[in-house]
Amino acid sequence: VMNDIITTMFNRKFMEELFKPQDLYSKKALRTVYDRLAHASIMRLNQASMDKLYDLMTMAFKYQVLLCPRPRDIMLVTFNHLDAIKDFISDSPGILNQVDETFRRLIETYNCLSDGEFQLIRQTLLIFFQDMHIRVSIFLKDKVQNSNGRFVLPISGPVPWGTEVPGLIRIFNHKGVEVKRSEFTTAGNYITPQREGSFELYGDRVLKLGTNMYSVTRPVETHMSGSSKNLASQAKENVAPNPLAKEELNFLARLLGGLDIQKPAGGETGFRLNLFTTDEEEEHAAQTRPEELSYKVINIEATQEPARRAELSRILGELELAEPRPGSAEKGEDLLALMDGL
Repeated sequence: VMNDIITTMFNRKFMEELFKPQDLYSKKALRTVYDRLAHASIMRLNQASMDKLYDLMTMAFKYQVLLCPRPRDIMLVTFNHLDAIKDFISDSPGILNQVDETFRRLIETYNCLSDGEFQLIRQTLLIFFQDMHIRVSIFLKDKVQNSNGRFVLPISGPVPWGTEVPGLIRIFNHKGVEVKRSEFTTAGNYITPQREGSFELYGDRVLKLGTNMYSVTRPVETHMSGSSKNLASQAKENVAPNPLAKEELNFLARLLGGLDIQKPAGGETGFRLNLFTTDEEEEHAAQTRPEELSYKVINIEATQEPARRAELSRILGELELAEPRPGSAEKGEDLLALMDGL
């Protein structure tokens, strides 16, 4: 299941589309892509579990972006995500090469940006998530989220790399010479970081944001805060279809395959993932969730015209990565096929 999802997520053509300069996706477009990636394997989730998984993902990502010590550290958070993904597929060299290629593209595209450009990226992401205040039990227990769903910013700990511990004021004259200094007491207990995280393909990221939150096993729940419910009821999304948005989603669907996963032989339909303790709890969550917050899956048309079916079948074939056959005498062909897959 993990191999199927990661192979689809890091498909070369899909990554090329994501790396093109473009406006931020709408929330509906993001949810549609997320649904398709989550169902890229035989795993299936019903609406309530899918909503819960999406809530967990969005709030965890908002938390990581919000608590970045400096805007450039968004890269380190992303590298932590990719490092964890590489651990999942360490025994699949073909898929690992796909992830490494994305790693290199990230380094090439973003390492050269200025601090101001990273600040713009960070603010854009936070604006996207600013109205989402979903309570998550793991954050509530760790005291990093208030009961209203808003995150708590720490006033202690390491300061951003390249900055000094607050508590000193320097005064300079018009020639740039320091003429006076004074100290003040801070409310927090700040420390200087020992080293900067690595922005290379391999290395110690130092920053822990983006690493596994579930290293200690514990139940995870999501609940809508009162303010979020009120906001959702007051500001419903415009349900009128936007032709541009539909065209964008159609294009994303083509990139992601656009075809339903064929059922395995023998009547086996795969397995279903339930993020709730029981099926009854899942059904109750689906019934009580506000309609405004339940994303409807957009069905992309896959008509029966031979030309369109052939095109979709061709794209689906490109998303499948054949593993090298052990003991094959034609190792050169396997290597070439692997390089073509990058």
